Amino acid sequence: MGATATLPIAVIMERRAPTHPWAGDAWSAVGVVPFGGAGRQVVTLASSPARETYLVPGLTLELYRDEHEGYFENCIAPESKVFVMWRMIEGRAMPVHVSASYVEGTRMFDSGEPADGVRMPPEIHAWLSDYLVDNYEPPVRKGRARHG
Repeated sequence: MGATATLPIAVIMERRAPTHPWAGDAWSAVGVVPFGGAGRQVVTLASSPARETYLVPGLTLELYRDEHEGYFENCIAPESKVFVMWRMIEGRAMPVHVSASYVEGTRMFDSGEPADGVRMPPEIHAWLSDYLVDNYEPPVRKGRARHG
């Protein structure tokens, strides 16, 4: 079954130079932004020997009915996240999958693949909230039977 809602985004990735002589560069996803621009051209935002930050467009946040519980849990969390799985491609960390589901984010971390949870921007949170209002029905919680 296909996605019921999609939002084009870009991921902000970062490389930090090692602080220890035997360590390698540290890579991570540090942010996401809604981004409807065409193409997948990487844009360098800042670069120095100590740190490089770059924008990777061309990803899509997709919402699926079978992940509603995970979206809801993430949406009501004190700090909602977008989960980013990435891989080293041609010497650079590149995002390969993004999700707004808390459950799918947990699966990413459990998979052994590099993944990060980054703060969900307010405009993506509003988009997710609107989607849940229109499409999610929380399960009915049954109380305990009282015997008198």
